[in-house]
Amino acid sequence: MTAHRDVVIPSADAYVLRRARVPACFLERLPDGATADGEHCAVVDLAIAGGRIAAIYAAGSAPADQPSVDLEARQVWATLLDMHAHLDKGQVIPRVEPDGTLDSGAIRTARDRKRWTHADMAARMGFGLRCAYVHGVSAIRTHLDSQEESAPTSWEVFRALRAEWAGRVELQAVGLMSLAGFRSPWGAALADLVARSQGILGGTTDAIGEYEGAVNAELDSLLDLFLAMAAERGLDVDLHVDQSEDVKAFALPSIARAVLRNRFKGRVVVDHCVNLALQPEAVIAETIALCREAGLCFVTLPTPMMYLQDRKPGRTPRWRGVTLAQELDAAGVPIAIGGDNCRDAWFPFGDHDMVDSFQQA
Repeated sequence: MTAHRDVVIPSADAYVLRRARVPACFLERLPDGATADGEHCAVVDLAIAGGRIAAIYAAGSAPADQPSVDLEARQVWATLLDMHAHLDKGQVIPRVEPDGTLDSGAIRTARDRKRWTHADMAARMGFGLRCAYVHGVSAIRTHLDSQEESAPTSWEVFRALRAEWAGRVELQAVGLMSLAGFRSPWGAALADLVARSQGILGGTTDAIGEYEGAVNAELDSLLDLFLAMAAERGLDVDLHVDQSEDVKAFALPSIARAVLRNRFKGRVVVDHCVNLALQPEAVIAETIALCREAGLCFVTLPTPMMYLQDRKPGRTPRWRGVTLAQELDAAGVPIAIGGDNCRDAWFPFGDHDMVDSFQQA
């Protein structure tokens, strides 16, 4: 038997969790006879067989011939996924001392990267996975800093962990580099490495710390190159976008237009996108419509963004630093919540706890 405080789960292969309170958003439909309450939850009986949910009944209507436990309307959730993590950067506190700014996070990460040996990365990334697992996370998309000198080690460690954790935490990896880096021979080599590793091609449009940014025609050219490299290898893409309050450094519309211009067929995820919230209302409406047309999917990262954005010495931050999640959702644009940084040069707190990230969101 498995004990959860005062709840004891039967050891039988088949049993019933009676009176489980489940958020209705986790259910394709409510079972016959069940209704949602004022918090959009339904109290149901969950029939379990072989460790999986075999059937869902309205509370009190599951068959009575199996072992059962009464949850007394405790919450039961699906396992959680983290759409945006940085396992390779994490768990470096206190050897790195962040100052809470975006630029410093990039610079101090670049300095710390010199310590990223195979053993160091395996230990830190493995610890991060254990943290996520005990918090109920069953899938993680992690971005891997993929500079030429460090990428072979990062991806080797990732592939080993993906195999080790298969069946417990499913892992995806994004090869992350500034878009300008794809002009170099390493850009094509990275795309090939990502393809061999069944990964996702990533990039950043921001000029942060030691990253090189791009605007206007230069940005369009880099996006065309980036999408062509992904298309040639059948890769999906995932981009860090607009992580500042600079309303002129607004890459999101350019990304949407590039996807349409190139007729890119893969999935496109855009992360952060915080200065969408600072644009004029007309620009917001036009941009969201364009993103919907291009099929972009968004990830909001509230916990580290609320910590980092608009942070300046001697001055209280004036804005929340998150993207327009409600407006995107209302427009039918897919949006997910990610955990982002954890105990690293960008964000010195956290535990890969997606319930906490959900609460912050």
